[in-house]
Amino acid sequence: MKKSYDNIIFSLQKAGGVSVYWFELLKRFKLNGVQCFELDNDNVFSSQLNLITRRESRIPLKILRYLPFQKNLPAYSIFHSSYYRVSLQKNIANVTTVHDFTYEYFTKGFRQKVHTWQKSFAIRHSAGIVCVSENTKRDLLKFFPDLDPSRIQVIYNGVGEEFLPKKDFIDNFLFDEIVGKKFVIFIGDRSAYKNFDRVVETVKQFPELSLVIVGGKKLSDNENLMLDSLKGRYYSYRGVASEALNWLYNHAFCLLYPSSYEGFGIPVLEAMKVGCPVISTNISSIPEVAGDAALLVDQPTVFELSEKVQLLQDEKLRNDLIEKGFIQAEKFSWNKCFEETVEFYEKVWQREFGDKN
Repeated sequence: MKKSYDNIIFSLQKAGGVSVYWFELLKRFKLNGVQCFELDNDNVFSSQLNLITRRESRIPLKILRYLPFQKNLPAYSIFHSSYYRVSLQKNIANVTTVHDFTYEYFTKGFRQKVHTWQKSFAIRHSAGIVCVSENTKRDLLKFFPDLDPSRIQVIYNGVGEEFLPKKDFIDNFLFDEIVGKKFVIFIGDRSAYKNFDRVVETVKQFPELSLVIVGGKKLSDNENLMLDSLKGRYYSYRGVASEALNWLYNHAFCLLYPSSYEGFGIPVLEAMKVGCPVISTNISSIPEVAGDAALLVDQPTVFELSEKVQLLQDEKLRNDLIEKGFIQAEKFSWNKCFEETVEFYEKVWQREFGDKN
């Protein structure tokens, strides 16, 4: 069974959860054979792979990203795109991974329409669909109630092996300005549903705490204005590789992750695996991932988040939560994700081409 991968996500983002997912699969496929197509990019994960790749097309990325895959592929093979693209060859079985429905729930206007059209086209033209959580599967069937459930497989994301509790390692020179400070981490995109404004207001309640903002786009004028209330107490870092992120988790007071919606929520697991307590929400996929190993709020209000931060001052509760986090993180691994993905390819291939040699 031949497999082809479209690595276009590496050209669409410098870092992010989908890039992590794709990187972890590719890292394992280096030993198992997969043909990869990739465009120029500055993705922090792609640069670690040293893959032999082919270029799909000279069509500019801003157009190509919305087009079906352009190259001819080996007959009776699997094609898996990193971001909602399919091959229209009749003898190809497409596999699509659905991470979430944030655009459908939280975005309006032209961007939402284009994204929803592209996602729908990929789903409708796929022989197999991977959902990264049961919550994402429920959302998929809500938006596409006529889909055949036998074509859908829930395969959980994992957590990187590089995330380890290492309290004794040398302080990272990238973060000299926060060494010795007591800080909470906010990681990822700062779209409205991520409730970044409530994180700022929560940290404001605790003068001894600083806020470390990891990833996302450059801080906007409005965000800088909002952060004036934390002057001298906030730090923003973009393009943070896993080793540096591991340092941050190891030194943080907690991860503050009050998202109103997640397809999975990889940072929750990363923090737990390191021994960084997590405060998050009892919403969407997060309870699936966090189990009883995080402090979850029913509503991400400043009052409820502040209550949880205060609870973490209790050393016994804090240590109990850390121990539960270690146990919870062990339930998820990228090796398991990879193995289940390969098994799903086999299932899809057999259903589509079982009579072919």
